[in-house]
Amino acid sequence: MTPFAWLLRALMRRPLLVVCLLCAGPSAHCAAPARPNVLIITMDDMSCDSVGVYGSKLKDTTPHMDRLATQALRFNHAFVQVGNCMPSRNVMFSGRYPHNNRVEGFYMIKDPGYPVIADLMKAAGWFTGIRGKVAHSTPYSPYPAWDAILDTLPDGSAAHIKNVASYHTSTAHGIALAKKAGKPFCLNINISDPHKPFWNEDGRPEVNKPSRVFTAAEVPVPGFLPDDPQVREELALYYSSVRRGDDCLGEVLRALRESGEDERTVIFFLSDHGMPLPFAKTQLYFHSTRTPWMVRWPGVTKPGAVDDTHLISGVDLLPTLLDVVGIAHPPGMDGRSFAPVLRGEAQAGRDYVVTEYNENSGGHRHPMRALMTRDYVYLFNPWSNGTRAMATATKGTVSYRRMQALAKTDAHVAARLKLFDHRVPEELYRNTDDSDALHNLIASPAHRAARDRLTAMLDAWMVRTGDGMLDVFRHRDDPKAREAYMKKAEAEAAARNSAKGKKAGKKKAGSAVPDL
Repeated sequence: MTPFAWLLRALMRRPLLVVCLLCAGPSAHCAAPARPNVLIITMDDMSCDSVGVYGSKLKDTTPHMDRLATQALRFNHAFVQVGNCMPSRNVMFSGRYPHNNRVEGFYMIKDPGYPVIADLMKAAGWFTGIRGKVAHSTPYSPYPAWDAILDTLPDGSAAHIKNVASYHTSTAHGIALAKKAGKPFCLNINISDPHKPFWNEDGRPEVNKPSRVFTAAEVPVPGFLPDDPQVREELALYYSSVRRGDDCLGEVLRALRESGEDERTVIFFLSDHGMPLPFAKTQLYFHSTRTPWMVRWPGVTKPGAVDDTHLISGVDLLPTLLDVVGIAHPPGMDGRSFAPVLRGEAQAGRDYVVTEYNENSGGHRHPMRALMTRDYVYLFNPWSNGTRAMATATKGTVSYRRMQALAKTDAHVAARLKLFDHRVPEELYRNTDDSDALHNLIASPAHRAARDRLTAMLDAWMVRTGDGMLDVFRHRDDPKAREAYMKKAEAEAAARNSAKGKKAGKKKAGSAVPDL
């Protein structure tokens, strides 16, 4: 069923719009507004621990995010599904894992057969608008369910993706258009920073300066990277870009306050995945997919509250949002609403999440699956055969090139570089004392019970979600089975990315979308 057929059926049924006004206990604050506005704000390529309230070791990286945390419910164990942009965002806005929404890489799916957030909100009477990452947030683009593309400013000029003031203009414009239409708004504001290019990356003067610039001497170096002067220089540009992204967030929130809609607006805030450096972006490690997720639901969430119990993930965003605004769920979603948690209730079954990676923007196929609990992360990499090298955008960074240089004389860096390039079929790490994933415990007898428990959980998830990697996962100890799977996967990717393949499969997959 196409999204439009589903919408027609939904409109004919006139789904009931109900917002639950029940709060926990007699101390509940004012009731949530019926038909609230929705503001979804994402950061691009920002690691969770770059945020002050999430334990940033660098002071003053994110004053606006920290202030938002005092008004919202903050989740300590939140993850996105994928370590790269377009697949990650399509999970959030479809409520389906990549192997089910079919957006596994950076290419368009012209016949998705399911509705996404813009379809659902528009059909239910919300004004829909998006700023940034437009082509990356839906199965194909241009997508007809957006009422407004806010990349164009009211004066007709194009909004610069790194310009702080433009985020105020875009947000205010979107809210004004919704008011003119007489509708509540659903705006998706996607802030470009700290996605590359970083601030002042090429060393030339730049007008879009952050409110604070950090130096190489003061920035922390994550444990998964070598502490080297050149790496520090790149990290200083990254953290300065985080600060500029925080500046943009401040402008978005200022526009919301000035609109008079602040107390009638539900805010979802998160990042699409980790920093664009080796061992973070395009991977499934702890720092690849952990996200700083905050939800502010006026009248429902408690300001400054912290959830340190439940594990939530990107696939849960859409079903949760639909429950918040009272829209019926479409069939086929994989995600599960955590709206009860927002109301202060406990929710069983939130002790793990599954993440997946399939393909990069160049069509390079390196499928991986990971199961994350509070204590461990288990990873399965069927592409790893000792010679196949992963192709990823983070190989173009200063940090990666510096690792290559250091590896010539430093055995530890050489081992890390080998792992980054070639990986191993299975990995197991303890998040509690090794969140940087430095010590693979897959062969450790002391952790065999944990390994067996996580692999059994992943197997069950693959069965339940119809993951095509189930068979190769069950034969993960057989190199021939892994190679047979990979040859088939690589051949399919090559056909899709060739000119002939694009023409032959035009109805199923459109042109490639770059990772901007």
